[in-house]
This record gives sequence, C-alpha cells and structure tokens, in this order.
Amino acid sequence: QYCAWSSHRKVKLLSNKMADDYDTEVHTAGAGASTTYPEQCSKLRKGGYVMIKDRPCKVVDMSTSKTGKHGHAKVHYVGLDIFTGKKYEDICPSTHSVNVPNVSRSEVNVVDVSDDGFLEIMDDVGDCSQIKCPDKYTVDEVKGMLKDAEAKEDCAINAVVWKAVGQEEVLELKQVKNK
Repeated sequence: QYCAWSSHRKVKLLSNKMADDYDTEVHTAGAGASTTYPEQCSKLRKGGYVMIKDRPCKVVDMSTSKTGKHGHAKVHYVGLDIFTGKKYEDICPSTHSVNVPNVSRSEVNVVDVSDDGFLEIMDDVGDCSQIKCPDKYTVDEVKGMLKDAEAKEDCAINAVVWKAVGQEEVLELKQVKNK
C-alpha cells in the first residue's frame, strides 16, 4: 500500500492502525520534583535560603564588593545550615547563578515516642509516620512533655518539621493549645 507523495517519491504506508490502537504509558514527575532552583547571586537576601557547599543554608550576612578591573562585582554571603546550625560562607560574582533550596516548614502533632528515639507523628490529614527525635530532647523529656499536655486536656505537643534537598528533620518540639 502506498499513501502519499513525499519529495516526489511514493511513501509506503507501514500500518493501518490508528493512534488509539496503541498501548501508551506516560511517565510524569511530581510537582515538587526539583529540590533546588537557580537564582542570580545578586538577588539573594538576608533571611533567604541558598545552597553553600551542597548544604541548605539560611543567609545571615551578605556584602557586595564594587566592580574591579576584571568587571564583576562579588557577593560574599554567610549562611547557617538549617539542620545543623553550622556556619558556611561563599563568594561568587553577582551575575552568576546559585542554587536555592526548596525549603518547607510544617507543624505536625506528636502522638507518641518510642524507646529508641522515634516520634510517632500525625499530619493534618490524619496520616501517621515516624521520624527521628532531635538529639536535644531525651526520650524521657518527650514522654514527660506528652504526659503534661495530656494532663492539661486542651494541650498537645507539636513537632516543627523542616524539609529541604531530600532531608527531613524535627528541629523543635512545642506545646500548643488544641483548637
């Protein structure tokens, strides 16, 4: 079978199947697939976030130098790792791009704590999961906090969870009033 003329030649029809006759499978990525996005170095601000030495950091200090004989103003920025608190610094030309982490902060309800230091947490939807308890709290301290909140009846313990670049950690536990 031949179906059309193309560049003055006959084009042979390979199949009579319609597009709907083929089984197709489409793969997609999630909406938050990227852990970082690029941003011009000169657009960084104190209180913002930036990746320094492959760590997500909160910018605590910045300074910009004037253009020199080589033509680029330099930005010097200092940041604290959002998970460890360790101080990092870097310098880059103001026109260059740096990676900025997608950082999210959420509060979830602490239901229980295991003897091996894992918190049983529940989100707003009611889904439960486990996450490592921060080192600054002992298991006994968390159990005491839960017992105190239970005794007050209108209180609960919330965990402040930070997520960035594939890492998720509880940074703080706090007592809140139930709504």
